[in-house]
Amino acid sequence: MNMVVPRRCSFPAALLFSAVAGAAVAPGPRVSTLPGITVTAPSVANLAPAGAFAMPVTALRYEPRIDLQARNLTEAQADITLRGGTFETTGYRLGALSLADPQTGHYLAELPLAPAMLGVPRVLAGAEAALGVSNATAGAVAQDWRPVSAGGFVSAGAGQFSLRRAEVFAGAVSSGGLGVDVGLASSRSDGAVRFGDHDFNRASLRLQSRAAESQTDAALGYQGKRFGWPNLYTPFGSPESENLQTLLLALNHRVELGGDNGWEAAVVHRRHKDDYAFNRFAPLGPVHPFQHTTWLTAAAAEGRWRRAEWTFFLRGEAQADRIASTSLTFGRYRSRVLTKAAAAARREWAAESGRGWLRLGAAHDDSNRDDGAWLPVAEAGRDFSAGLLRGARFGYAETSQLPSYTALNASAASGLFRGNAGLGRSLSRNLETAVALLIAGWSVEAVAFTRRDDALVDWTFRRGVTARTANAVDVRVSGLEWVARRSWSGVDVVFGHTWLGKGADYRGAAVDASFYALNHARHRLTAAITVRLTPRLELRLDNSLRWQAPNLLRVTGGDRAMHTAAGLYFRPAALRGVEVAVHLDNAWDEDFQEVPAVPAAGRQLSFSVARRW
Repeated sequence: MNMVVPRRCSFPAALLFSAVAGAAVAPGPRVSTLPGITVTAPSVANLAPAGAFAMPVTALRYEPRIDLQARNLTEAQADITLRGGTFETTGYRLGALSLADPQTGHYLAELPLAPAMLGVPRVLAGAEAALGVSNATAGAVAQDWRPVSAGGFVSAGAGQFSLRRAEVFAGAVSSGGLGVDVGLASSRSDGAVRFGDHDFNRASLRLQSRAAESQTDAALGYQGKRFGWPNLYTPFGSPESENLQTLLLALNHRVELGGDNGWEAAVVHRRHKDDYAFNRFAPLGPVHPFQHTTWLTAAAAEGRWRRAEWTFFLRGEAQADRIASTSLTFGRYRSRVLTKAAAAARREWAAESGRGWLRLGAAHDDSNRDDGAWLPVAEAGRDFSAGLLRGARFGYAETSQLPSYTALNASAASGLFRGNAGLGRSLSRNLETAVALLIAGWSVEAVAFTRRDDALVDWTFRRGVTARTANAVDVRVSGLEWVARRSWSGVDVVFGHTWLGKGADYRGAAVDASFYALNHARHRLTAAITVRLTPRLELRLDNSLRWQAPNLLRVTGGDRAMHTAAGLYFRPAALRGVEVAVHLDNAWDEDFQEVPAVPAAGRQLSFSVARRW
């Protein structure tokens, strides 16, 4: 195996840095979804990026089981991919409800909420995703609403490329359990490359009622993002730009009755505006050629009931979406309703040194625009109370998805993005086995899986055609993921590794390269260490080392890359509540193209001062 050494770094320095790279510090506990082991260790270190203010997507940059593919900054535009899927096949769950972007999965991460309002992100896959998330086949990222805390912070930062950023967040809680928190954030920069500037603003407000057995959250958030980047979506050297405006209203109510009994319900309304310019300097006239607005209104409810050895689960969800667009005017429809119903029963029984369990269930996905699908779910496992092996499970689950409006309603004969109105429901079949281990103080989670995606939507390239085209593809994915963690008095460590193997059949379509379905890392390693150098000085490092599958669209950076984000945090004794930090992203100045043909963001250095109370 060849070792990748960071550019402009000597071999001993690279080896030393790799050994202590990639720290993991995140607020709040994280609970493993594997049986028999509970993990409260964090997964990523640097929740504050160097180039902008923190967003919920920031916490996913170095998550071992998530591969983000960014354009410009991660906070500008980033595709979330899980288990060898694409940006379209990944879902997002907020509280009880699945969020989506009807236009394109590129904007799945546009969540206009302060990260301090949300719990630690976790990955849902297999049976958990099949029963609990709508319109996603590879899996989903899930976050719950965090209890409001009294206190807050104000921070300001500056850095390279004329970066200026500021943020304030404050919360208050009454003796009766009523709470409110509010956040404001702003960031501006000229960008790491020419025409790579940004201007971000966010405002979010939440009201909360919290009791011993329940929590109700009502939130309102708005986020405006203007940014540019050469080759943002097309490989033609054009100075492209986007203006995104996202409004979110959410209401979530959760009741925990103990003994695995409880229920949760939510309603959400999301409006997202996207004004994309292929050439930001071209005269646009009275109508912008690529302007889209989508509306999503959704409701969901689920419950769990325990009766002796049995636990029953029911879930229902409905999403109504529509689009208004200046270019996505082809296709068959511009509004639709998606529904999901899911039910499962789990039985447990006593076994030697632990318990055994079996879960059987099914989901039904439907729409007023396409045929529905029945989707079975089956899992069996064993939990162990002692020994090396703490849990094991084996499961099979099916999921389905309908395409986004960009794929369905773009012209099939002209334009930069060529759609296909005949695209229908995709079906995914996932088979996996997982184990949880405790080895010499290390907690280890490992999952091996194989997945068959039929009629997945991919965007492809053909020589001589100056556009990307939506095509259906059948993909076979095999993978292995493992995460290992351990903490000492002065150090926290998290290691992760993902291996992926893929095969694709484009059903006879002429395809020379894939922008997304075949843009994957064959091997991706993450290493995370937080070092508490003194009681007031902390070093946090996040690293990712990858061996990417070859892609003829990737013109710079090769197929191997090492990315590092670093943060040095100092809390002076003489200034109570003050924290001074240095942030560094892309420490080795890698030019690897995370999305083929899209230039990489360069090294970014910034400084910040915060006051917490």
